Amino acid sequence: MAASPLFQFALLSFISMFTMVNPIGVIPVFTAMTSKLSPHESHRVARKASLTALFILLAFALTGQWIFRFFSISVNSLRVVGGVIFFLMGYEMLQAHLTRIQYDDETTHEYINDISITPLGIPIICGPGAITTSILLMNESKSPLESGVVLGIIVLLIAITYFFLIMAKQVTRLIGENGNKVMLRLMGLIVMVIAVEFFFSGLTPIIREMLKIN
Repeated sequence: MAASPLFQFALLSFISMFTMVNPIGVIPVFTAMTSKLSPHESHRVARKASLTALFILLAFALTGQWIFRFFSISVNSLRVVGGVIFFLMGYEMLQAHLTRIQYDDETTHEYINDISITPLGIPIICGPGAITTSILLMNESKSPLESGVVLGIIVLLIAITYFFLIMAKQVTRLIGENGNKVMLRLMGLIVMVIAVEFFFSGLTPIIREMLKIN
């Protein structure tokens, strides 16, 4: 029996958003940035980062098209900028370290608030790919029910991401320090490849439009 159009749309939406949010790929970055924090503090970071990403994704899903038109921002420009940010982050991951560390004169509370929003909430969890995908899926929704499905999938994926983050310490202990470095480098390479794809997928239409190429 053929699947219903609503189920097909929901499945497509879930796969698309899961690929862009990439809950598993967040783990190496999260563990590297919270390695010196207690489990309780790490959970605070995970909660705040997840809520930040959820708020941004829902906001863009509901108002993204209007915001883009109001500020004359194109999705392609977002892809280019996101590609640059992702490439820099991926390069740092490839070196098995991240630039953002806690400074001696910075309190733990300030550090948690800082990294929870950037870079964990944005752009690691809620990156340009996830934002763009949420806007496009809402734009493709043909009914309020399909729009509700997209919003529900966003909430579900952030909940899955939060679960992976609070389990990250256990995963790190299981694979060990060397395993974590290998995972961090591997994910850094993947992030850099995604960054290049994002950069050129955004740059190509811009150049074509500048040169008036069909």
